[in-house]
This record gives sequence, structure tokens and C-alpha cells, in this order.
Amino acid sequence: MVWLSVIAFFVSLVIGAIVLRSSQSLAQIYGEDMPQRIHAGEIPRLGGISLLAGVLVSWWAGAASTQWMNDPSSLSLRMPTVWWSVALLPAVLGGIAEDLTQRLQVLYRLLFTLLTGVLAVVLLDLQVPRLDLEWVDWAFSIFPWLGIAITLLAIAGLPHAFNIIDGCNGLAGVVALIICLALAYVALQVGDRALAAMLVTTAAATAGFLFWNYPRGMLFAGDGGAYLWGVVIAIASISLVQRHPQVSPWFPMLLLIYPVWETMFSIYRKWARGMSPGMADALHFHQLIYRRVVWGVFHDDASRDMLMRNNRTSPYLWAFTLLSVVPAVLFWRTTWVLMLCCGIFIVLYVVAYLSIVRFKLPGWMQH
Repeated sequence: MVWLSVIAFFVSLVIGAIVLRSSQSLAQIYGEDMPQRIHAGEIPRLGGISLLAGVLVSWWAGAASTQWMNDPSSLSLRMPTVWWSVALLPAVLGGIAEDLTQRLQVLYRLLFTLLTGVLAVVLLDLQVPRLDLEWVDWAFSIFPWLGIAITLLAIAGLPHAFNIIDGCNGLAGVVALIICLALAYVALQVGDRALAAMLVTTAAATAGFLFWNYPRGMLFAGDGGAYLWGVVIAIASISLVQRHPQVSPWFPMLLLIYPVWETMFSIYRKWARGMSPGMADALHFHQLIYRRVVWGVFHDDASRDMLMRNNRTSPYLWAFTLLSVVPAVLFWRTTWVLMLCCGIFIVLYVVAYLSIVRFKLPGWMQH
């Protein structure tokens, strides 16, 4: 598993360097008038290419080593690596197409991620088996398609959730890395080494990308990178719960509560203001922290000032993510604790959001 992680890291690192060198002419496509833009200069949004290369090369290297060298510590061919690879491609390639053209409408990108969900259900026989709620599980037993519907919703929706939080250098990347390692830890606890290897290599590829992304902000993940994180984590989460009854289905829910709730809250907020949920704005949690919490950076160079504030924003959200990840890892078997923690996180999020909007910041957010 370690050598596969090394491969993933260096492939992502090297491909990232190649993308940086060859894609400067494409960087200017991202317009200055984008409301979610909090960076200066023209930065390539093609980090998804380096992430995809690192993930696929390491996965297939692990699969090949199992067949040729009988290495039990790497990916087993019993784990359908080929189907994971095929399933994630529509979403990731659709995201990369948007990064290259900036012309792929939200509806089409959603259809690409939905196609990935359909492929995962068909090729991997994937479905949410239970929610550990008696009446819901009873409904699942009578209507099995409910589990498939939730699976499609998760795989189609989570990539867009990661895209929403991908607004500051290192933010979505570190959140994805933390969540992958947390899922891998529990996978190892239940003896699922193949799934753990796929998650650890994804985390390693993310680390290779982060070399270029944080703190210098030389390369962005773009839609392609966000969609890759969302798809891999969604498939891994459902697979873990489906194959191992001792893992609570609320474990991945608590792990992912930050991007999931950010998305749900954003949809509500835009509907309440009469806006389309697909319309970009500048009122996401990380954007409020950037504008109203992070301060004290004063330079003559406006671009340097923006970069410094951007970099200082991400650690706030990393810490916020750990508020859910730590209890999830500690109580991954105990549904009622996980559900309680989900509720507490939502309350903390709403209180913090409203406090920032009203300039009444809680003490832990004071700079």
C-alpha cells in the first residue's frame, strides 16, 4: 500500500507540473467577473488531470502487482478496479471539459455525474443497504429501489458538493484528503485492505496536487478534481457500509456533513432569495470567512494581499471539518452518537454563519 501511495503522489506531482507548463493559454478562460473568484491572476483549473492520472496509475499498478507478483498488500483484482475506473470517468471528464471550455451548463454536468452513479450501480452492484432507522430500513426491505435512488443521489450530488467548497487554496483538497484517510482507517479496522488501498492512493494523489495548490495557488483542482474527489469518496462510503454491517451508515454521513450541509444550506439560501440553485454567488461559508473573519494582511501588492488572505482562510475550514471527522472516526459503529453529532454540527454551522453575517463572531473564530 505504501509503494502505491508513492506512485500516486509522484504521478500527480509530475503531471501537475506538466499541466502547469502547458496550460497557461487556457487559464484566462476563467472570467474576472465570476462572483466566487477570490484569487488574482490567471490560474489553470486543470488539476483534475493530475489527480486522475495519479489515481488511475496507482490503482492499475496495484491490480497488476496482485496478478503478476501475488502481492496481497496491494489492490486485489477481486476488487473490480476496472469498474471503478470506468464509473468515475464520465463525471471527471465532464468536469475537465467544463474547466477547458467554461461552457458546460450545470444541467449537463449533473447528467454526467448521474451517469457515473448509474454505472456504479450497474457495474459495482452498489446500493445503500440501510440507514439504521427501523422504519426506513423496513421501507428498504419492501422497496429495494429506495437504496438505489439514495445511491444515485449521493454519487451524483457529492461531486457538486466538493465543487462548492472548492473556493480557497487547499480547502477542498485537504478536506478530501482527511476524509479519504478516515474512510481508509475504518476500512482497515474491518479488514477491507483493497478499499483502504484505493482510498490511501487517492489521498496520496491529492497530496501531490496540493504541492502546487497550497499555499502558492499555482494550480486549481477545477470541476474535474472536485468531481473525482466526490465520486471516489461516495462510492467508497457506500461500498464500506454495504459490505460491512458493523459500519454505521451515519459514519460517512458525519464525515461528509460539511460539504453536504454547505450544499443543502446554499440551495435553501438561494431559493429563499429567489435565485436558481445553480447560480454562483459569493455567500458560501468559506467566502464569508475570507471577507469577514480573515484580516490583518496589508501589502502594497494587491495580488499578494489576496493570496495571503486566501491561504489563511482554509485552516479555519480544516478545523471545522475536524469537528465532524474526529467523532466519526471514534464512533464509527454507534449510529445514535453519529446522528447526534450530525445535528450538533448543523447547529454550529448555522450559528457561525449567522454570526459572521451579523458581525457577531464566536470567540473561536476571532483572528
